[in-house]
Amino acid sequence: MPRKKTQSDELVLQQALDLMYEQGPEALTFAALSKRCGLSGATLVQRFGNKAVLKQKSLLVAWDRLAGDTARLAGSVPKTPEGAVQLLVGLTGQYGNIDSYAEGLLILREDLRDPALRARGAAWRDQLCAALDACFAQSGVPAGVGLLAATHWQGALLWWGFDPKQSVEHYVEQSLRDFVAFTLDTEVGPLRETVER
Repeated sequence: MPRKKTQSDELVLQQALDLMYEQGPEALTFAALSKRCGLSGATLVQRFGNKAVLKQKSLLVAWDRLAGDTARLAGSVPKTPEGAVQLLVGLTGQYGNIDSYAEGLLILREDLRDPALRARGAAWRDQLCAALDACFAQSGVPAGVGLLAATHWQGALLWWGFDPKQSVEHYVEQSLRDFVAFTLDTEVGPLRETVER
């Protein structure tokens, strides 16, 4: 009869993910994870095989969580351009401060190196863009604006990272409001006023 697991794979993978976010992807070793979760290195190897599999499974947990957060937020915001802003600002909260954003970029590097993780990222992009398109559907803008909004959001995060003087949520929200103002050709946001002078 097999022994009962003292910690589920999901809990162990979450601890592996926490370790990567706190200390970088290279810090994830069976020894470091063993110390963190209390399971022996041999048990971890038996469960996950090797470090590459452990890292991939941990990052897939992160993608699943992000997809769940996206679905939850998309279901709670109005299907309007304002809802698109709310959705993206809601997803921005995961980035926290500049240090956690920078660590997240190291994690993203790992996603980009692995074909399965790249595919998972592409699936999330499609999910997010569909949710954003639904928010703009009644606004008279061409289909596909969801991808433009998501691209603008990611760019705003990057530009904030170079000069993080305000909270990431505030910076991203203002940038997205300017994007919506330009997209819908409305008179909203200080950037539009600056450009028109």
